[in-house]
Amino acid sequence: MPIIGAILVPHPPIIIPTVGRGQEREVQATIDAYRAAAKQAAAWEPEVLIVTTPHLVMYADYFHISPGKGVSGDMSAFGAAQTRLAAEYDMELRKEIIHQAENAGIRAGTLGEKDPSLDHGTFLPLYFLQEAGVNCPILRIGLSGFSPLEHYRLGQCIAKAVDKLDRRAVFVASGDLSHKLKDDGPYGYAPEGPVFDRRVTQAMADGDFLKFLTMDARLCERAAECGLRSFQIMAGALDGLAVSPALLSYEGTFGVGYGVATFAVTGLDENRRFARQCEELEHARLAERKVAEDPWVKLARLSLETYVRTGKQLDTLPDGLPGEMTGRAAGAFVSLHAHGQLRGCIGTTGPTTNNVAWEIVQNAVSACSRDPRFVPVQADELDSLEYSVDVLGEPEAISSPAELDIKRYGVIVSCGGRRGLLLPDLDGVDTIEQQIDIARQKGGISRREQYSLERFEVVRHT
Repeated sequence: MPIIGAILVPHPPIIIPTVGRGQEREVQATIDAYRAAAKQAAAWEPEVLIVTTPHLVMYADYFHISPGKGVSGDMSAFGAAQTRLAAEYDMELRKEIIHQAENAGIRAGTLGEKDPSLDHGTFLPLYFLQEAGVNCPILRIGLSGFSPLEHYRLGQCIAKAVDKLDRRAVFVASGDLSHKLKDDGPYGYAPEGPVFDRRVTQAMADGDFLKFLTMDARLCERAAECGLRSFQIMAGALDGLAVSPALLSYEGTFGVGYGVATFAVTGLDENRRFARQCEELEHARLAERKVAEDPWVKLARLSLETYVRTGKQLDTLPDGLPGEMTGRAAGAFVSLHAHGQLRGCIGTTGPTTNNVAWEIVQNAVSACSRDPRFVPVQADELDSLEYSVDVLGEPEAISSPAELDIKRYGVIVSCGGRRGLLLPDLDGVDTIEQQIDIARQKGGISRREQYSLERFEVVRHT
């Protein structure tokens, strides 16, 4: 039996009366829609709820599925310890999902649990579902640093496991939308926040799950979204199924987007198999980007691909490089991204070779093989990599953080022989304080120490 329906819901603790203490009335439309979605789920008479949540432990290269026989928790972290819930786990289904993921080459399982209690991303939907009379076992599944397509494929594995065990399953995709909707909100405002929410809620209303897979990664990062990967797993779980979509509500009252939607399964639809469509669009986008690469980025790609395929660094530069690359020396950073996620970044704050070209050659190799945050790049990843090259201007000493601008200037924090550098205009770095703190931490410099600041400009090539 395929999955019989799905609900997509947010998880703001404030909508529980014992937490909100009256403030919940400011998002009454969300509460009403939540109850309507829970009532719909109850009408489907599920035997198991599959909940994906952004607030379970998350790993870059592994999907965590909660272990054990069951789970309980309360709202004590939000001042309402008296509000408690508990649920059993469907252990047989969990085992089958892990088996299906293993067959598909997806790393998923019960390892690495940090906190066995209910996270609020699961607590909120359970609160309303149990209120509506749904008291069946659940499974709790976290997100990962994998690509959108890999999240979709995990959803396909979930659907196969449900079908094999003949469960009546309802999928619960827990996730808030942008956290950057208002200046006076808890996370501030970014223009990408409302744009992201409009696009996602339109996809909910239309049942257009392909949009969940093809959202621009930079837009998502700057919008500080929460739930998109949860929605991607849901989309995979509904692969090949016709759905009747209903967007029940959307609010951004507190500066965070809350969307509620339901997707009733109405039959089969071979046109709703989105993995292949996503792959084709991604291949076309990467090919178009590669054609548009300038000489700086082309050289970084050539250097990296030569090293990964042969184990050797370039020993001669290609012909026809611009004089700006061969006629002057400067520090440079090479950054790699795959599926919207950082895959490596190494650079030099000043020149260490004869010219910018050799600086790029050297740092491209380092970015793919010596960044301690990542395993070395493998040959089967090369087609999915996106490159950027930052050529650094001369650093200049400054006397105050007021002389910085996170969009224009990078920063170097120095204390004795320790130095930490951060490039300008990075996703997720929204304030000068953040910029300095990250650079300071990279240099192993504590807040208590006396440190000096330098700023620099870059020319970014993408």
